[in-house]
Amino acid sequence: MKFIIAPDKFKDSLTGFEFCNAVEEGLKMVFPKAEIVKMPLADGGDGTIEVVNYYLKGDKVSLTVNNPIFQKIEASYLYAEMSKTAFIEMAEASGIKLLKSEDRNCLYTTTLGTGELILDALNKGAKHIILGIGGSATNDCGIGMATALGYRFLDENKKEVKPIGENLSKIKAIDDTSVHRKLKMVSIKIACDVTNPLYGKNGAAYVYGPQKGAKKEAVAILDNGLQEFSKVIDTHFNIDSQNIQGAGAAGGMGIGSKVFLNGEITSGVELVKTIANFDAKLENTDWIITGEGQIDSQTLSGKTIQGVLKSAQEKNIPVAAFCGAVDLSITEQNELGLTYASSVLKGVSALENALKSGYENLKFTAYNFAKILNKKE
Repeated sequence: MKFIIAPDKFKDSLTGFEFCNAVEEGLKMVFPKAEIVKMPLADGGDGTIEVVNYYLKGDKVSLTVNNPIFQKIEASYLYAEMSKTAFIEMAEASGIKLLKSEDRNCLYTTTLGTGELILDALNKGAKHIILGIGGSATNDCGIGMATALGYRFLDENKKEVKPIGENLSKIKAIDDTSVHRKLKMVSIKIACDVTNPLYGKNGAAYVYGPQKGAKKEAVAILDNGLQEFSKVIDTHFNIDSQNIQGAGAAGGMGIGSKVFLNGEITSGVELVKTIANFDAKLENTDWIITGEGQIDSQTLSGKTIQGVLKSAQEKNIPVAAFCGAVDLSITEQNELGLTYASSVLKGVSALENALKSGYENLKFTAYNFAKILNKKE
């Protein structure tokens, strides 16, 4: 038997690597001679950097940058010298995880630090940059990032504005005469699984602003700023920003990374699968085992499990999903193409205990799954 173990993390419980180890233990208790290939995946959100480095085998580069509220911090990214590839996770410099709750208000936060990481990668000679834009604390449409790379954003008096969300509506012109010369010489891919438009009720400010500390009045200011700034973007770059899928990701970083970096927005899990050479490893596989904290029909879009199912269906390989919680009907499970789905919880348990027991519960689930398979052998 050949098993591919390809999970995402169980948030606050298990990393993807720990998931792989627990499932391997359970399977080996029944199939001691099984071929087991551990391939943890991610969808571009927090924690993707560790998964990518499992395959990229780069060096961690650390430097001092600005956090979302212009405080100096140490942040890092991955750089593989052999392939001249940098993997930068926006959350490392501009993430909400970096701020205390009282400091979270995306009217006043910036992506400047993310731009400083990109700048360092360019100066190191990167030819390929992968940028993950999950977990941001910002709603500045990427102007902070762009400022670090030489762009200037000018008000009606041709004065440069501070690159924060509050100032988007003040910008009347973009000066790109001093943009870093190497920016045009690098291929940039943006790991993004959010499809929100830039502004409006489904846009960056209204959907994600409240999660980043914006009150009702601030959300309205931010949404208006995105609308006003989109006019400047559209004129300068000759595009229709509101109709670009994913423009509203990470507080407008979706459109910002596309226009300021000439980046290509693509699925996070598909990018990680490419780095892992995932599809090529599937030959002669009997089962793929995947999982993440929760699965339901509404939250599946763009997630790791969806990426696994896509590859599995192309090669007609059955997929088993072990999750913290499974909220699917039989019809929904069949429509997704999951052969087997199970929650790993054992009995009624408080959330804290369930998170702590994740490893043992997962090993137990994998063991019992293997017992079922063994009866069919």
